[in-house]
Amino acid sequence: MAMPTNVVVVLLDSLNRHLLGCYGGGEFDTPNLDRFAAERATRFTRHVTGSLPCMPARHDILCGALDFLWKPWGSIELWEEPITAPLRRADVTTMLVTDHPHLFESGGENYHTDFFGWDYLRGHEGDPWRTHPDPSFVGTPALDGSHFWRQQLGAAVGKKFGVHPYDRSRTFFRNEENYPGPRTMRAASQWLREATPHHDRFFLFVDEFDPHEPFDTPPPWTGRYEDEPWQGERIIWPPYAVGARNKGLLDERQARHIRANYGAKLSMIDHWLGEVFAALDQRELWDTTAVIVCTDHGHYLGEERAGSDIWGKPAVPQYEPLGHTPLLIHWPGITGGGVNDALTTNVDLFATIADVFGVSVEQQTHGKSLTRLLTGKATAIREWAIGGVYGNWVQVTDGRMKYARASEGDGFPLSMWSNRWSTMPLGGLPALPRPDDRAVLDRMPGSSVPVIRQPFRAGDLLPFWAGSPRIVGQHHLYDLGVDPDERENRVGEVAPERRMLEMLRAALDEVEAPREQGLRLGLGR
Repeated sequence: MAMPTNVVVVLLDSLNRHLLGCYGGGEFDTPNLDRFAAERATRFTRHVTGSLPCMPARHDILCGALDFLWKPWGSIELWEEPITAPLRRADVTTMLVTDHPHLFESGGENYHTDFFGWDYLRGHEGDPWRTHPDPSFVGTPALDGSHFWRQQLGAAVGKKFGVHPYDRSRTFFRNEENYPGPRTMRAASQWLREATPHHDRFFLFVDEFDPHEPFDTPPPWTGRYEDEPWQGERIIWPPYAVGARNKGLLDERQARHIRANYGAKLSMIDHWLGEVFAALDQRELWDTTAVIVCTDHGHYLGEERAGSDIWGKPAVPQYEPLGHTPLLIHWPGITGGGVNDALTTNVDLFATIADVFGVSVEQQTHGKSLTRLLTGKATAIREWAIGGVYGNWVQVTDGRMKYARASEGDGFPLSMWSNRWSTMPLGGLPALPRPDDRAVLDRMPGSSVPVIRQPFRAGDLLPFWAGSPRIVGQHHLYDLGVDPDERENRVGEVAPERRMLEMLRAALDEVEAPREQGLRLGLGR
């Protein structure tokens, strides 16, 4: 079977697998994704996260290398190439269409620069698009103070925050078509209709930030899944918290409201995704184009683990709602509606794209191409997949057993390996200190380029998301075959824990993880 000529990737941020109709969800409507799965795509059932959160996951997909063991927030480093660099050399036209603000902030450097063309649709989340509200007051009224964003973040750092950038941006949205998600999908579909006749081979990457928060939608989506009409300020910024209901941060009505607002955003972006599928129909591209629909991670919306309701992406292991993600792939010549139960992860998407176009990159990569799975030539491509957040749990799974190993001792040693020295922009929070005289030059696996390795110790301000000292000794082991809701932590059961420990050691060895990771995790390597 011949390889596809083209590849389209549609990444929908924070897309919850268990809420999609094609994966058994019935709470919210996702007709276009469901139809794509039934008529065009193969539905993967054991696709899991790798590096997290947002930018590290994109590093997995676009650079093919796990980076959460080395650094917290995934810009492209001097020793790396994104997939677009060798595609340019191979005369493949590449296009990025996105409304994702992190791609254009410090810490998200250089992902867009090697695309042949790129289009950034402004105004989502914290994008500093506008410096003032729409003076005509014709646009969408500003919400009253971004309630949860200001209250939670302010309480966390002991200071008050002013108006969120999104409060200004949304006043310039005149109607549904002006919201960033609809504009992104429309721009992508326009590129497919108007540009593809001019290109022999192309790679289109649609990085759509919906249904990521803010969970803000216009009519007719607003209130679509509410039990009763909502009175007062709509809560579009979910808390990032464990036990939000138990602690009184949310009452039951507010919790249902936030979840309903996510559902409205999900259904809205599913509706606009239909325009991309329609453009593929119009151009008759299905017979030559692989179409991949994926995500970076899920988003907790009150699902319970360990006796607490979880919201957002707080410092907990990657439980199933966040870490077990959807993956739908249309492959020319393969009948739609199929199911594949092989274990896969996001670096495998990079390997698949490279395989389609017959290219390679400079850096050491960690993915396995999915082409043999899609064409029925193999039933498995990997025995394990690892993932996690820098300085937090390191997880390994074989597709059934899942083990999350936390730090031991004091949570150290821990170093950041980077020549770009940036983390997620913190919007007024204390910035990451510069490297100091403890820093040394080291080498990344497979590279001769010197890299700054900055050790951290107790008392240092760690990069955002890192939680090493706070999670000491909190290991997790679940048998998803009998316990898909992760109710029984089986840590302490000697035989299964020993097997997963050995699998984790082997995985860290294979990716040539820093020796200090084994020491931090108490593995003695």
